[in-house]
Order: sequence, then structure tokens, then C-alpha cells
Amino acid sequence: MSWLRALKETARSGLTVERRRLEPVVAARGALGLALVVGLSLALFGPAVAVSSAFGAFQAAIATFQRSWRPRPTLALASGASLAVSTFLGYLTGAHEALFLALLLFWSFLSGLAWAAGPTAGIIASSNVAIMLVTVTLPTSVATAAGHAVVIFAGGVVQAALVVLLPVRRWGAQRDALADALAAEADYARRLRHDPVAPFDPVPLMTARSAAAVTPRQARSRPAELHGARGLAERIRPVLASLADPAVGVPEEGPERARVRELLAAAAEVLDAAAHAIRHGEPVTLPPPALAALRTPDTGAVLKGPSRRAALRLTALLGDVVETADPRTETPKTPETPETEGAPAGVGARTRPTLLQLVPVVVAQVRAELRPDSPVLRHAVRVSAVTAAGYLLGAWLPFGHGYWAPMASVMVMRPDFSQTYARSVARFGGTLVGVALATAVVQSAHPGTYLSAALAVVCAFGMYLLMRTGYAAGQTFVSAYVVFLLGMVGAGLTQTVRERVLLTLLGGVLAMLSYAVYPAWETPRLRGRLADWLASVGAFAAVVTARYADPAGPSSPDVREALLRTRAARVAWQEAVARATHEPVRHRGLSHAAVEQAEHALAEFGRVAMLLEAHLPERGAPPVPAAAALAESLRRSTERGAKEVRERREPHWDDLRETVTAWSAQPPDHFLLHKGAALLLECLEELTTALTESTRSR
Repeated sequence: MSWLRALKETARSGLTVERRRLEPVVAARGALGLALVVGLSLALFGPAVAVSSAFGAFQAAIATFQRSWRPRPTLALASGASLAVSTFLGYLTGAHEALFLALLLFWSFLSGLAWAAGPTAGIIASSNVAIMLVTVTLPTSVATAAGHAVVIFAGGVVQAALVVLLPVRRWGAQRDALADALAAEADYARRLRHDPVAPFDPVPLMTARSAAAVTPRQARSRPAELHGARGLAERIRPVLASLADPAVGVPEEGPERARVRELLAAAAEVLDAAAHAIRHGEPVTLPPPALAALRTPDTGAVLKGPSRRAALRLTALLGDVVETADPRTETPKTPETPETEGAPAGVGARTRPTLLQLVPVVVAQVRAELRPDSPVLRHAVRVSAVTAAGYLLGAWLPFGHGYWAPMASVMVMRPDFSQTYARSVARFGGTLVGVALATAVVQSAHPGTYLSAALAVVCAFGMYLLMRTGYAAGQTFVSAYVVFLLGMVGAGLTQTVRERVLLTLLGGVLAMLSYAVYPAWETPRLRGRLADWLASVGAFAAVVTARYADPAGPSSPDVREALLRTRAARVAWQEAVARATHEPVRHRGLSHAAVEQAEHALAEFGRVAMLLEAHLPERGAPPVPAAAALAESLRRSTERGAKEVRERREPHWDDLRETVTAWSAQPPDHFLLHKGAALLLECLEELTTALTESTRSR
């Protein structure tokens, strides 16, 4: 993609306003916390302290909106505490330009590395740097630095207290995650009616799994309907695929296929009903036609063999889902032990470390990113250099309040190209509108201290309400919020719209130039991501087939662990492709057509492995000795193939081909194993075709 087209696409993305479900009550709660903090600070300490406390309450409320499964009060307190430390250090060094610049470099570098711990930590860290740049311009002294830090932390405490005292849809994020997973299963069942080999995106299941991890305190109060339903959804997915796929034995047309479609439609209705009940905390209301379709005795007469077993298994699992999804008056106590997949609902829970327990984990994640090819390390270098350059340029230019330039840079910069450029454009557009409107109000109405505070709270409410609809919309209110907030202490009222917009534009340009000069392109790494996915899905298929030679039951832990690694590798590949889509970089060995064909091949490989997983023999069942040879050939072929993909060579599957050829004369005594092996080889050969054609097109 050319630079011109890449800039056009990212600009359009940044200025897009999405239609999202608004949460006015939650936004009002955040604005209420801000109003309480600002009002009390004004009455007790005056405008300067009120501004500091307002930034703490404002940032703490934003933290509670982040997509995190930790309790909202914890996020508010963590945000308030980190911001208090950041601004305290900024106050201490603000009078010494060289010392403050050194702190700014170090703090910006740490904020860039914070993205290794996830987007929530990265966003909070970036905001801390940006707010530090604003607050150190306020009139204060070293003697009062600690006091300002305390009131900033107090703003976080107030927001945390309001979350506890005024709960809004408690456990709502976890409910939505689990309901989305069940709804995705329902959509999958409907698509299987028309396309028996339809793909399934595992992201909803992975999100639900992440949401299921709880702290010890959360485990004591988690609603009963959030126990176990996700594990059942995980087990339903391969059963749905097995029931629909013609490879299992049901013809593509005829009475058997009609019965399968009827069962899939009924399953979709039941899963949707369970998702609705969990999302809203209501009893499950099942549609009578779906119940009749699942309970009809015709299944045993129409379906035979594996398809009949799959249908009976599906009915039993759906019954468990309905029972689990119904809200109960009493929450069972859940042992605080690692999750046991496949266990009955309510048994076992995934534990989430506390913030203190998380420290060594985050340190390890950051250390893992300290390598030259790490996108996170490159982002940390970029953001620290750009923030320092913006601070120096802002101080040198004759505009005054030069912090707008580095503040814009640190807030828009992200580890990937698309988000950095899209947010740069969005921030400039939002700032242009927000500052223009706020300055017009200030110059025409000349609001006093209390009216400026009220207008700042109104702008904060607008930001909280619209922050998920697009960065440009939220930035409009943020810019106006800063204008009114600084107006409380008489700062910045004489600065024109032109000067503020120019400084914001400068910050955005610096951010964009930094990525062009020191990029971390995802496009050249696509082959590595593809190789990781190939190695993980090959290991999953090998573990599954090995269980046929040594039956350990459907809940075998090694199968589950291999499946989770496969999902993580697939999502990493998909995210990499999404980031690379708008990069102004040549394909370097993987064209767009090759990406699509390779993704289809490995997704189909994973689907076939999932079919084999759906029919794993029970513990103690007669073993199929030939499966051991298939497992070993799969492991060797995919490991060697992954290495060849990384090295830009044509992958070969000789070991697997030899096994499948040998089985042609004397196949193993299993209805699916031989057919599954042939399908797996066919998928890998499709992958070779995709990569070979891409290599020739260079």
C-alpha cells in the first residue's frame, strides 16, 4: 500500500464515529465524582488545588471505562495512585528544566514499556505523562507538591467509592463477555445449517475465558450463572461442527441432513435464550418449537452412528447450559483453585492475581520486550524521544503553554502504525472543534471560577458518554474540558484557538514522523506469525490424534492446553494481519491473496482437528495403535514446516504424506481417523500452494 493511500485510510478511520451502546448512567456517575471532588476542593483549598484534584478524578473515571476484568474500584485507585506519583515527581522537578526533561524522558519511556502489560496499563501510563505536563504548569511550590499529590489520589478514591456505593450493572462486563460467547455459538450453529464447514472465530470464547478469571474477593460474590456456562460453550462448539460436517457421515441432502438442520436451528435458539438471560440476569425463556425439536424421538430413527451420538451429546450440553444460565438466589462458594475444564458447573475457578502479585509478572513481560525487534521497545523509544522534542519545541515557540505539543504526542502514540496515525488525525480534528467552542464560550461569557468548573464537569460527562464511539468525538470534549479547567485558575484564557491548534498539530506531526523514521512494521513479521500458528495447530492435531492411541477421555488436559495455544496463535496472526493491512509496506513475501489463502488453509486444518477432538474415545476405550504414527508424523511435519515458513522456503509434508499413503492400503479401524488424516494433509498442501504462489509473484 502506498503512503498516500495509507494516510487516507488511517485518516478516515480516525474520524469515524461508531454507533455504540451508550451508558449515560455510568457517565453520570463519573461526572458526579468529578463534581464532588472539584466542588469540595474549591470550597476548602481554592482553584489551584481543585484543578489538581480534578485531573485525578477525571483520569480515574476514564480508567473504569477501560476493557479490563479487574474490579472497577481497583482500576480507579490504581489510576489515582500512579497519577499522584507522576505529578508529584513532576512538581519536584518542574522548576529545573534539565531535571524535568530527564524525568520526562524516563517517564515517557516507562509509559511506552507499559504497553507490554496490556492496553489498559498503556493507556493509564500515557495519560499520566500527559497530565503531568499540564499540572506542572499550574502555580505551586515544592512545599505543596505532596499536598497536590494527595488530592490527586483523593480524586481516584472518590471515584472508587462511587463505584462501590452506586453500582451500575454489577458484573456487567463479565456478563456481556459470556453472553457474547454463547451468542457466537448460536450464530455458528445457524451458519452451519447452510455451510456445513463454516469457520468459527474463537475470539469471543477467548474473551469469555479471560473474563472468567477472578480475584479471591470476586470469587466470593460472583453470580451463580457466571459459573460453568463458558466451559459448556467450549464443549458445544466441536459437537456442533461434528454434527454438521459431511465428513462425519451425514449426507449433504436428504432426511438426515434435514434433521441436522432442525437440530442446529433449535440449538441456536436455546443458546440465544441463554445468552439473553445471562446478559440481563433474567430467567431463561426457551422457545417451545426449539424444545420440541430437541426432544423429539425421531433423532434415533433418522440419525445413526457418530451423528446420532453428536445429536444426543448436543441435547445434553444444551440442557446443562440452560440450567447453568438460570440466575439463582444463592451463589455457591467456588474453590479458589485453577479452572478445571470439563468439570460440572460451579467446580473450579480461574484465579486472577492481585495487583501486588501482578508486579513480577509485569516485570517479566517488560523484560521480554527489551530486544531490538520488539514493537513495544521501539514504541517506548519513539514516545520518549517525541515527548522530549515536543516539550523543547513548545517551550521554544512563542505561543506559550507549549505542553500542548508533547501532550498531543504522548496521547496519540501507539505501538502500531494504524492507531498512531488515525489518532493523530482524530486528535487534531477533535481539538480544533473542542478548543474553538470552549474558547468562544470563554471569550463571550467570561465565566467565573465556579461556572468554569461546572462547564468542565459537563464536558467530562460528554467525554465519558461518547468515548467509545470514536477518538475524535471524545477528544472534542477533552479539549474543551482542559480549557475550562485551566480557566478556573485564569490560565490560558488569552491563548488563541490558532496557537493551541498549531501546537496540537505539531504534536501529531511529530508522532507521525517518528513512526516513519523508526517504524515497527508488522508486515515483514507475518511469516513468523503464520509459522507460530502452524506450529501450534499442528501440535494440537498431534495431541488429539495421540489420544486415540492412548484414550484419556474428552477432558484430557494436554488437549485443552494445546487448544488454548492454538487459539492464542491464531488471534495473534489475525491481529497482525489487521495491523499490516494499512501499512505502507510491500508484502515482502506474503501478498494479500497469499494471506487469505494461507489463513483459510490453517483454519480448515484446525477445523478438521476439532472434528477429531469431538470424537475422542472415552477413558478405557479400545486404543487405535495406528493413531500414534499419525500423531508423530503430524508433529514432525508441522514443526519442520513452520521452520521452512520462517526461512521463506517452500514447506513440505513428507512424513504425513507417507502415513496417509500407507493407510490407503490398510486404513485404521476408525470411521474418522483415516478421512481426517487425508483432510489434514490436503489443508497443508493448500498452505504450500499459497506460499509458493506468493514467492513466485515477488
